[in-house]
Amino acid sequence: MKIEDVLRDTLADMAHEHPPPPPARFLQAVGGRRRGSRGVALAAAAAVAVLAAGSTVAVRGLAGGEAVPGAVPATGGSGRASTSPEPDRPEVLVPVQDGLRLVDVLPRLARATGRPLAEFERASRNGAALGLPSYAKGRLEGFAFPDTYRISPGSSAEEVLASMVTRFRRTADEVHLEDAARRAGRTPREIMIIASIVQAEAARTADMPKIARVIYNRLGHKPPMRLQVDSPLLYALGKYATQATNEELRSRSRYNTYRFPGLPPGPIGNPGRAAIEAALHPATGPWLYYVAVDPATGETRFIGSQAEYLRLLEGLRQKRKGTS
Repeated sequence: MKIEDVLRDTLADMAHEHPPPPPARFLQAVGGRRRGSRGVALAAAAAVAVLAAGSTVAVRGLAGGEAVPGAVPATGGSGRASTSPEPDRPEVLVPVQDGLRLVDVLPRLARATGRPLAEFERASRNGAALGLPSYAKGRLEGFAFPDTYRISPGSSAEEVLASMVTRFRRTADEVHLEDAARRAGRTPREIMIIASIVQAEAARTADMPKIARVIYNRLGHKPPMRLQVDSPLLYALGKYATQATNEELRSRSRYNTYRFPGLPPGPIGNPGRAAIEAALHPATGPWLYYVAVDPATGETRFIGSQAEYLRLLEGLRQKRKGTS
């Protein structure tokens, strides 16, 4: 029997703002420290909550002061910790959509829980306590997994964020992230960076594997090609748009994939499972470009040559001119 099943049986009584920009200029039209006892306890408690709650992730506050590492708070029939009184404020449901940037996730959590934003910002920088995998390099961006979270009033900012990391870890296990990344010739961190770009660029989930293939084809192209995607640069600039301006494209940020080769240095948002799976298992095809041909429906055309790409752009220009 799997450990998840054991935990579910044991706890049987316990009881997706700004979306990332759609395809834009993609060639357009277009840690190391040992965790302290509280960090271990946070991760352990979060793991139990995630496994016990199904599709909605339950986040429960740890009872009392410092919990014993790995200990689970005693619960009554309601699933709440029985060793400390519950505040009058009820539980809250917080939906976190696929692809949201951490800078948007934290204020949402603060508003929903009534806790100061500063607490979430401070907790988000303590990667060791949150249980981040080593390849996150201590940064929460990319690993605050999108889902709907049921948060109890007694939950701290650390506990909420630790539950999001635990939810990511469960998904990583389910999709065999580390083994599949190795088979794809990438590190788990690179997969998460690719997944975050796929999430930001895709207007439709069905197009994610093709967008991932464009990224792989560009990264492995001979002669070398730069990625030339706007979404990483817009992320670094803290902007939401369909494309960067010519002035912004002169930025020296390492997230400017027009200036620097390869992938940006980190994830540019928090991708969902579909984007992670697309990054691990890209579609098969020769595509090097994609163009959003119908923004209203999200229809995207995938192209394998520059000549074909330029013909498509010219056709779209003529079509727009004829309707203006």
